[in-house]
Amino acid sequence: MADKPLILVTNDDGITAPGIRTLISVMNEIGDVVVVAPDSPQSAMGHAITINSTLQCHKIKIDDGPQIEYSCSGTPADCVKLGINEILQKKPDLCVSGINHGSNASINVIYSGTMSAAIEASIEGVPAIGFSLLDYSWKANFERIKDIAKKITIKALSEGIPSGTALNVNIPNLEKKEIKGIKVCNQANAYWIEKFDKRTNPQGREYYWLTGEFINNDKSTESDEWALKNGFVSVVPVKFDLTNYEVIDKIKSWNL
Repeated sequence: MADKPLILVTNDDGITAPGIRTLISVMNEIGDVVVVAPDSPQSAMGHAITINSTLQCHKIKIDDGPQIEYSCSGTPADCVKLGINEILQKKPDLCVSGINHGSNASINVIYSGTMSAAIEASIEGVPAIGFSLLDYSWKANFERIKDIAKKITIKALSEGIPSGTALNVNIPNLEKKEIKGIKVCNQANAYWIEKFDKRTNPQGREYYWLTGEFINNDKSTESDEWALKNGFVSVVPVKFDLTNYEVIDKIKSWNL
């Protein structure tokens, strides 16, 4: 029998979050699992890394699963760097991140700690998938999406994710309906209009709460936002090369 794949698991909601506990249980059915995840929530950290302070990382036992787990004081990207370069004795066959509590579709991928962890793995030459469920509740029902996460993971391992690519998987929150299927999509052309709720604390000092309105300008039926709105799981292949190749010649014409 062939050796089981080595799977690195991480997230941005913290090592005790229900989403990652569900993902760990799914990965235990597929391979040998090592978890390196933040010791506290690190949502919306993007691709931040720790350079001006020390990192703490220690073994931890949370449940009775066979996985090996490490709790890390750093960001999701830190966790992947430590996992691949320090903790594991060899490169993992796959890195999975999540399951995130809330959407990482469209522009949210830029801010996402979940997806930054997956993208960091792809930078390190490790195939990677980020999973998100469109339910921000800590008590979100992750049980009913186990089969989806398992199906996509097994397919990614057997077919191979292209080099330099991570899969951004978002799952609609359809408690009372069946998910229609899985759709490979592009990232929707959408963005946030930021608003700041200005308040004053009891000491008279001003402070702000960030809020915002999500604007979706994408009318295509091929976008992740369309898929999710219409009951499909969206799978978007993303890469860390941010070059806009379509405008290179235009910028060259400036004769800088």
